[in-house]
Amino acid sequence: MSYHVYGIGNALVDKEFEVTDQFLADNNIEKGLMTLIEQDQQVTLLNNLKKEFGLKKRAGGGSAANTIVAISQFGGKTFYACKVADDETGNFYMKDLAVAGVETKLDQIKGYGVTGKCLVMITDDAERTMNTYLGITSDFSEDDLHIEELCDSEYLYIEGYLVTSDVSRNAAIKARQIANENGVKTAFTFSDPAMVTYFKNGISEIIGGGVDVLFCNEEEAQTFTNTSNLNNAIVELSKVARKVVVTRGSKGAKIITDNIHVDIEAYSVKAIDTNGAGDMFAGAFMYGLTHGMSDRAAGMLASESAARIVATFGARLDKNTQKGLLKNYNNQPL
Repeated sequence: MSYHVYGIGNALVDKEFEVTDQFLADNNIEKGLMTLIEQDQQVTLLNNLKKEFGLKKRAGGGSAANTIVAISQFGGKTFYACKVADDETGNFYMKDLAVAGVETKLDQIKGYGVTGKCLVMITDDAERTMNTYLGITSDFSEDDLHIEELCDSEYLYIEGYLVTSDVSRNAAIKARQIANENGVKTAFTFSDPAMVTYFKNGISEIIGGGVDVLFCNEEEAQTFTNTSNLNNAIVELSKVARKVVVTRGSKGAKIITDNIHVDIEAYSVKAIDTNGAGDMFAGAFMYGLTHGMSDRAAGMLASESAARIVATFGARLDKNTQKGLLKNYNNQPL
């Protein structure tokens, strides 16, 4: 196989700001969630953010993209199918993935329109709040899947944010079906509590008859299964996923396979920015999963990597930092 993990998801360039809770309240922005907004709304909000706080950082983003970049920078072979426009932001995004070692076909295929952007607002408690204009990425369709590369992969990785667009949701469903027919395992992430709150039926459509690996946090797990405690949620999620990975913030994580529970400890750090922590956890875990690590070893690598993200401003680590982390786990027992 040419690729350890083939990902599909939104292509978004993040613009990151440090803001106050008062700013979120004054602008009627729901804290802690990803909210879709129109382009004119985003332009107005962006201007207000620049004026009041100043741009902290611009970086390539998108939930699945962050995960795929993490896998690549650990040393995994990856491909990312996504959609950008033929504009400055799209060119920035394409080059950003290339530098990280992620293969794409963006140099051959660019559409007419506007590349998606995500305004990431970080408050003093390190919570991330996102307002997103999807732009051309909302048109990600079955035609953008690159079937040959998908079939030449060990895993397909799908982000939950694709559920918000009918076209993209259908592409995700098609990708899972192709993966199942060609012996490619499937991993899926809920991505955000808002996705399971407002798009539960669509999420269920993407999951279909089940996936091999499901990533979620505690809130997403209980919301999706309509249960009041994590143990009951895990029972329900295990019916649609062979391996369930639940992140629990400062309480660490749980990995459940065939009713065997592996508890992963959290690494204590001073939180600066939680943006991208779940994406990094998934990326590190998927790297470990495709490179012979046990669930515990992969989970420990994922936990420490996510902690590093939380202690850093931005959703990604540099390659050297990731390589340094990996040295601690390469000799872990299988």
